[in-house]
Amino acid sequence: MDKIAPFHNLNPHILQNPSLTHSHNHKPHKTHSFTSLAVTHTSPETPLLPSLSCEITTLNSVKALHAQIIKMSDKPSWDTITMGNSTLITYYLDFGDFNSAAMLFFLGFVRNHLIWNSFLKEFTSFGGDPRRILAVFTDLHCRGVVFDTRLLAVVLKICARLKDLWLGVEIHACLIKRGFVLDLYLNCALINFYGRCGGIESANQVFHEMPDKEDLLWNEVIMENLRNERCVEALDFFRDMNVSIGKINCGTIVKVLQACVKMGALNEGKQIHGYVLRCGLESNLSICNSLINLYSKNDRLELARIVFESMRDRNLSSWNSIISGYAGLGCLNVARDLFHEMEVSGVKPDIITWNCLLSGHSLHGSFKEVINILQRMQGVGCRPNSSSITSVIKAVIKLGFINFGKEIHGYVTRNALDHDVYVGTSLLDMYVKTNCLTSARAVFNNMKNRNIFAWNSLISGYSYKGLFEDAEKLLNQMEKEGIKPDLVTWNGLVSGYSMWGCSKEALAVIHRIRSSGLTPNVVSWTALISGCSQNESYEASYEFFIQMQEEGIKPNSATISSLLRTCAGLSLLHKGEEIHCLSIKYGVTEDAFVATALIDMYSKSGKLKNAHEVFRKIQNKTLASWNCMIMGFAIYGFGREVISLFDEMCGVGIQPDSVTFTAVLSGCKNTGLVHEGWKYFDDMSTYYNIIPRIEHYSCMVDLLGRAGYLDEAWDFIQNMAQKPDATIWGALLGSCKIHKNIEYAELAAKKLFELEPYNSGNYVLMMNLYAISNRWEDVERIKASMGVLGVKNFHVWSWIQIDCKIHFFSAEEKPHPDTGEIYFELYNLVSEMKKVGYVPDVSCVYQNIDEVEKEKVLFGHTEKLAITYGLMKMKTSTTIRVIKNTRMCSDCHTAAKYMSLVRNHEIVIKDGVRFHHFRVGNCSCNDCW
Repeated sequence: MDKIAPFHNLNPHILQNPSLTHSHNHKPHKTHSFTSLAVTHTSPETPLLPSLSCEITTLNSVKALHAQIIKMSDKPSWDTITMGNSTLITYYLDFGDFNSAAMLFFLGFVRNHLIWNSFLKEFTSFGGDPRRILAVFTDLHCRGVVFDTRLLAVVLKICARLKDLWLGVEIHACLIKRGFVLDLYLNCALINFYGRCGGIESANQVFHEMPDKEDLLWNEVIMENLRNERCVEALDFFRDMNVSIGKINCGTIVKVLQACVKMGALNEGKQIHGYVLRCGLESNLSICNSLINLYSKNDRLELARIVFESMRDRNLSSWNSIISGYAGLGCLNVARDLFHEMEVSGVKPDIITWNCLLSGHSLHGSFKEVINILQRMQGVGCRPNSSSITSVIKAVIKLGFINFGKEIHGYVTRNALDHDVYVGTSLLDMYVKTNCLTSARAVFNNMKNRNIFAWNSLISGYSYKGLFEDAEKLLNQMEKEGIKPDLVTWNGLVSGYSMWGCSKEALAVIHRIRSSGLTPNVVSWTALISGCSQNESYEASYEFFIQMQEEGIKPNSATISSLLRTCAGLSLLHKGEEIHCLSIKYGVTEDAFVATALIDMYSKSGKLKNAHEVFRKIQNKTLASWNCMIMGFAIYGFGREVISLFDEMCGVGIQPDSVTFTAVLSGCKNTGLVHEGWKYFDDMSTYYNIIPRIEHYSCMVDLLGRAGYLDEAWDFIQNMAQKPDATIWGALLGSCKIHKNIEYAELAAKKLFELEPYNSGNYVLMMNLYAISNRWEDVERIKASMGVLGVKNFHVWSWIQIDCKIHFFSAEEKPHPDTGEIYFELYNLVSEMKKVGYVPDVSCVYQNIDEVEKEKVLFGHTEKLAITYGLMKMKTSTTIRVIKNTRMCSDCHTAAKYMSLVRNHEIVIKDGVRFHHFRVGNCSCNDCW
């Protein structure tokens, strides 16, 4: 055989310098003593070597023994000389002679080609540099040693393992020169070498150049393409092999199915399933488990179940695959049933099984069940690991069980799980989201490996609490430690600043994002818009949306939801309808948050019918969407519809929460349904285990008071489980004004003046009540008290939108440009109204003047002016929508009914309390307001 040209990329000086032959980093050797040595030969004709007595204490004694063996046998098998539990190779490694060990490996290769991987591990375990093995190979090659194809295949595999590209390429070149390019094993090794060293195209070229493609070669090229994440190419090779009637081994099929899962290639996976059936491989456990995983991850649980049920033998992995599929897709009851069936069949669940259940329940919002599963898991002696803990912590956050979370933290510390960066970040997130920032900082400080998620979580935690100085300091520390803030970091600051009403600072952070080399994305702008909307800075919210559009950033569902909240806050129907069109354009109307925001917007903009249409179109209604629709009916005074919708919600299995009952009780109070209100208030704690909150008590006081049961309302307040706040006393005072009860009003006012000394509305209510009773001295006394405290009356205003323009009417500010025409039209309108029965209610004027002057004052009420202007400028078919910031007086309420009658025009007024829908002389509130 021709002598191979020397390989020049490795320096053979290691072999030629005796001082380098011994490593100082190898493990300390032991003294070995043997009374006999049996030599096992590769050939049965070779007689056993005679017994030898020797003691292995030094490297020289190993070499002496080696020399003795060479002299005593013509065909020694050096690597298989059994001396206790060691071989000559092991002894050379033990004494640090790595070159001799490698040389023995190559020269005794007849028996070594199957255990090369074990040799490589042993070599490194003794402190040897694996590159020495290739150096020895190069030296032996240069000395003229000729190696067969199997050894060269092993050397290529070692090159692949060590990423030694150039030596592998030289070997390939020599193989071509020597005519070994058609050898099957060498080509498999070459494909493996190029695939692992980053040259997958070269690997595929080696494959294509082989004239006869045997099964082993097909399997190798498919596996290498999969390792390099060339899934499409791997599937193409699989298809070509199938056409060429090649046989793919089970391991390759499993890997190809895994690739289909990764790509979401369900149809290709089905084709492979067909191949499996044709080849009779459907009994292979690994393949069946992979098929279950394929169908589960592609939301085809029925096919996964068919595969599972067809399996005669199921192992633990089979059960885990099917349980994981059902749990991951939210079929939690089925997952639990399968878990029970698994236990009955005698298969013991492992940590993976339990984690599948934990993650599935956590992912799909069954948080209490997560806690129950954890307790069951510990009850059978299965110790939670890092994955278990992260699922449980998510449930703890959602449930707000901070004390239980602290117990989990203790478990993590005791079991040394806090070194896991995901566990540490989850604990940090738990403390941040439960407002325990001191504990969050302690966890953060104890984390050895802080990833950017940990930094972002704490920075956002400080920002949301308004601790901007701490957040900025942490940001500076983050940059000093060499971690560059990403968009999530900056967006946390943007959201925090905007939520706390610091829109200028939030916008400054947007500019800082650009300065850092990043580009503000939709999340950045949405954080700004959402924060402003939550802070009721609705105008700023809309202005930022315009800037966002100018920068060409497409809104997402969160942006749309925030904008709709802005429109609802301002009752901007036309803008809300535009945003609705945007949601349709961008295909986000199916989003639960967007749909709920649309219901809220239409409800608060005076289009309850549209809100109900949106609600009915939602396929998977969330609790929030039910609550929003119930509240929509409630603010319009449709109490019966509220109760009907509540019953419907319970009928489809949606469990009500405290917000639901606030909406239901609001519907009852706005309709005067006292009996029903009492029922639902009692049902809260009796049937739904919901403890009434202050807003529920406030609704009950309002309900009883408006209905005239002031004594019952007073007794209810005295027996409340919570201390009454301003909303409770305000509800009582409002009811006292309706029924002109000064006794209870004075008691309520006294409490309100203590709780809200600067709320002018409370003083005004008392002045109005005193004025109705002609107690003008008390009116002056209240005015004097306001003057002493510096309390000023808030401005009363109403507005109407006509042709996309807002027309504002205020008693204190500059009059409307068309005031003269409006008063003229209103005078004529009142004359018409009087002909059909309208009588001005002058008791609504709380000034000590004569009746004629009081009637003139009624003309100046802002809602009357807004309605009149709407009647002047809008067509009969268009509903007039007026927004007022305070509660309507009884005269304006009566006047609006007559206006809708004499002009045959629908009128919707949103006052400071609720909606009134006037149609042909009637109001939706049925005069219960």
